[in-house]
This record gives sequence, structure tokens and C-alpha cells, in this order.
Amino acid sequence: MSNLTINADRLLRRIEELGSLGRDAQGRLVRVAASDMDRLGRDRLVGWLEEAGLDVAVDRIGNIFGIWKTGANASQAPIMLGSHIDTVIDAGIYDGCYGVLAGLEAIESLKEAGFAPARPLVVAAFTNEEGVRFSPDMMGSLVFAGGRDLGEALASVGTDGTVLGKELERIGYAGSLEPGFLEPHAYVELHVEQGPVLEREGIAIGAVENLQGISWQRITIGGEANHAGTTPMSMRRDAGVAAARVIGFLADRADASSTRTVATVGTIAFEPNAINVIPSRATFTIDLRDPNETHLREQEAALAAFLEKLAASAGVTIHAESLARFEPVTFDAGIVSLIEDGARAAGFSCRRMTSGAGHDAQMIARIAPSAMIFVPSRGGISHNPAEFTAPGELVAGANILLGVAARLAAD
Repeated sequence: MSNLTINADRLLRRIEELGSLGRDAQGRLVRVAASDMDRLGRDRLVGWLEEAGLDVAVDRIGNIFGIWKTGANASQAPIMLGSHIDTVIDAGIYDGCYGVLAGLEAIESLKEAGFAPARPLVVAAFTNEEGVRFSPDMMGSLVFAGGRDLGEALASVGTDGTVLGKELERIGYAGSLEPGFLEPHAYVELHVEQGPVLEREGIAIGAVENLQGISWQRITIGGEANHAGTTPMSMRRDAGVAAARVIGFLADRADASSTRTVATVGTIAFEPNAINVIPSRATFTIDLRDPNETHLREQEAALAAFLEKLAASAGVTIHAESLARFEPVTFDAGIVSLIEDGARAAGFSCRRMTSGAGHDAQMIARIAPSAMIFVPSRGGISHNPAEFTAPGELVAGANILLGVAARLAAD
């Protein structure tokens, strides 16, 4: 069935409709995990799964699955497609949602074409991929893959003081199935790139062969509050200056790195936070990423050594807390090759890529052969309402996903 294609109008319409759900009074997309806004998106997704004739299942961490199986293949391990539908605050409409809806579209199109899969096909929407409200990110897929205790995850306290398990119950998505009740034969995730490479190089499809490791830390620096005008520079214990030195150190190391190290300080807060008072405390987060585990460990060790020296030289206290730590992932070579072959057979340019962002695929890769497909992001912009991928590019990626799913399910 080499002429298989998705229903482009249906996919694009669903992306727009899902993107309209979960907006606040300012019109921002704020479908953060296990919120009332999240429930709106989940309810609509479940409706589409049911309309497609799929069996709907929800596990105890709130992951949603649409399952297509027949009597002939029910005993086989399934091919899983998917991503997430929770968003950041003031989000675009494609991140995660595209992968879930394209996965549904691929399965629905295969059903309508009379395709007879040797394995069941499943589309998954994993809980709390973004990690905005509850930490860590990629929580649903991590629990599903056995990388985090279910009880600990359900007890996670959100930024608003809520508890994840209670919130899932409240919105009606605390399922009864144990995470991991399905054991995938393979997993494929379609996603917008969220970076500039494909657009800059004029390439239609990215075959993602690996994914960067991630190290998140919270740094707390303690100094001494004092008068901004009367305290000589040499007599200060300035937590703000110490924080600035850490930020400069990270930027300099990343710039000088021979690998693809990136470092980001995305949040920072001073106390007492007054214009004429030397900060007594600085609290900030660090996001370190590198596709090589050895190099990532080297960056972490260099940071720890710098913090120790800085504490002594600046007369401050420094505490580092690990928030999340994920090793780099190498995806399945066979699936990556299927993506390349499918793209080239369809006449699309294709290149192998490293993902700079974390994705559910890196968690599912712990338990099943996995890979990802990227399509271009205009300007490399994501986590932003300006996030955009052209309709033709969205359809192209979904058709590659369709072809890869069909190949895998025929095995």
C-alpha cells in the first residue's frame, strides 16, 4: 500500500481546534498539566479517539492511549506513536500536540485504507511532558517506562501548591491501569524541531538519531544584606554579584566547548529585591545540556569546582540542588533508517539530527526501540505563540510517520 496518505484537512483542522482549547482571559494558551485547561484538551482528544473507533485507556499517571487492535494481532506487542498535549504558559499550538494528532491521524488513515497490521497500533498522550506545573518534565513517559516511582510522581507538589495525584482525580484522568501495562514493540514520535536547523538548511525532514543529556540544578547563594551606598565594594558579601559570576562562568564554558554544550539560567530571584539593598540571597536555575554523557559530567564537575572556589573568595554560602538529570539517548538505528528511507522515497530532503530538547521518546527508549521525526520550525521559535510550521510541512511529516508506522506494524 505504497500510496497511503493521511487526511490532511482533518489533521490541520484538529491541530487548530486543539490549539483553541485551554486559553486564559488574555487569550494565552495555558494548558499546563492536570489543570482545568488540560482537561479541556484531554476531553477533546478522547472524543477524537472514540470517533476513530479506538479503545481508550488511561493509566494511573494520567497517560491517555488510543488502541487499535484486532483479533488477529491482539497478542502482539504494539507500535506506539505519540507525544503530549500539555503546554507551557503562553504556548504555541504545535509542540507535542502535533505528534499526538499526527499519530491519531496515521492510525485512522490506516484503518480507513483497509490496512491489516500484524501488530496493534497505539497513539499515546503522555502526562506532564513540559514540567511547568509539576517537576520533573517528561513525567508521564518516565513513570510509564519505570524510571520514576508512581507514588512519588503522584505526590509531586506543583508550583501552585497542588498535588498531582489529587489534580488528576479532580479533572477525571486518574486512570486505573498500571503505567507500563502496554509493552511497545517500537515507538516513534513526530515533533516540530523547535530549532532553526531544518529551516536554515532548507531540509524537509529530520531523522533524529540522538538526544542531548539534561542536567537541571537550583543554586542558592547566601550573602549579607547591607546599604548599597555606604558599604565599600571590598567589604560586601553580595549574593547578586556571585550569581552574575556563575552565569558568566557558564556562558564562557559553553562558548569554549568543543562539543555542543549549551547552558541556560532561565530563572533568577534576589532577596530582599530592593534597588538600594545589597542582595542577601540569590536563587537561580541552571539548565546544562550536551549530547555526550562524558562531556556533560565534565561540565557538571567544572561547575561544582567553580562554586566551591567562589563561595570562599566571595564570602558567601552556595547550595546546589539537583532538580532533574537525564542521560543522553541514542535512538534505534533501524527506525532512523526507516525515516530516512521514507523521506527520500517521498521526494523529501532529509538529514540526521540531534534533538536539543527533551522529549517523551527519550523515556520510552528505555523500554523499546525508539526514534523521532522532525519538521521545520519557522525561525526556530517554540514555547511561544509565534511558533509556526507551514501546513505543507506538517502534512509531509505526518505522511512520513504514516509510512514508518505501516512498515513497523507489518512486521
